[in-house]
Amino acid sequence: MSDSGLITASELRQTHRRVILRVVHILVLVGIAIAGVGPLLWLVAASLNTTGEVLSDPIGVFARMTQWHNYVDAFQNVDTARLLLNTLAVAAGTALLTVIVALSAGYVIAILRPRWAPLLAAGVLATIFLPAVVSLVPLYLTTVDMFGTGLSLQNTFWAVWLPAGANAFAVLLVTGYLRSLPRELVEAASIDGAGPLRTLWSIVLPLSRPILGVVALLAAIGAWKDYLWPSLVLTNPSMRPISVALPIIERSTDLATFFAVLVVASIVPIVLFLIFQKPLLASAGATAGLKD
Repeated sequence: MSDSGLITASELRQTHRRVILRVVHILVLVGIAIAGVGPLLWLVAASLNTTGEVLSDPIGVFARMTQWHNYVDAFQNVDTARLLLNTLAVAAGTALLTVIVALSAGYVIAILRPRWAPLLAAGVLATIFLPAVVSLVPLYLTTVDMFGTGLSLQNTFWAVWLPAGANAFAVLLVTGYLRSLPRELVEAASIDGAGPLRTLWSIVLPLSRPILGVVALLAAIGAWKDYLWPSLVLTNPSMRPISVALPIIERSTDLATFFAVLVVASIVPIVLFLIFQKPLLASAGATAGLKD
C-alpha cells in the first residue's frame, strides 16, 4: 500500500488514529448534511408554524409543527394548483422539445455525418460560450413579433418551449453519446434497406434512452426553477408558472402560508430526482465510461 497520503498505512493501524479519522469523517458528513438538507427541513418546519412564531423564535419552529392548515390555505387562498399545472406544462413541454431537438441534431452530426456536420457541431458549441443576457433582447423581440410577421408567441407556452428546446449542452451531450454507439449497427441497418428515419426509430432511439432520460430530467428541472425568461413572456396571470408567481405571493400572503407554497414548489423536483435517481446515476455513469 502506498504511503504517499496524509495518513500512512502504518498510522491507520493505530487505534487512536483510526478513531480520530472516523470522527472527522462523521463530522464532515454531518456538516454536509446540515448545509444541504438543513434549510429545506427548516422551511418545512416553519411552514407548520404561525407567522408570529417564526418571527419571534426562528430556531424553535422544530418544536411547534402543528399548523397544518397553512397547506390548505396555500391551495385555497393562493391558487397553487393552477400555478403547479402551469409549471408542469412548461417543464413537460421543455423536456419533450429538448429531447427532440437534441436527438435530431445529434443524429445528424454523429450518425448521418454529412459534409457540413462539423460546421453544425462548431456552431452549436459556439453558442455555449455566449452569455445568455446577450441573446435576451433579440430573443424577446423575436418572440413578440415573429420575424416581422406580426405573429406573437407572448403569453403562450411556445414562447418558453421553443427557446429552451434549443439547448446546446443537450445537443452536445446526446452527440457524444451517439458517437459511442457501435457503427456496425447503423451500417447493418443500412445494408438491410433501412432508411435514416427507420434507423433512427429502430436502432438509435432504443439505444439512446438512457441519455435522453438524463437530458429530459435536466431540462424539466431547469424549466421548473427558471424565472427570468418566463417572467418576460408569460405576463398573463393565468399563464404564470409558480416560479414567477412566488415574489407576488410573498407580498400578498401571510408568511407562514408563503412558506407552505415554497415547500409545495420545491417538493416536485425533489420527488422527480428521488424517483429517477437510480436510472439517472446509472446513465451518467454509463455515459462517463463510454469510449470514443
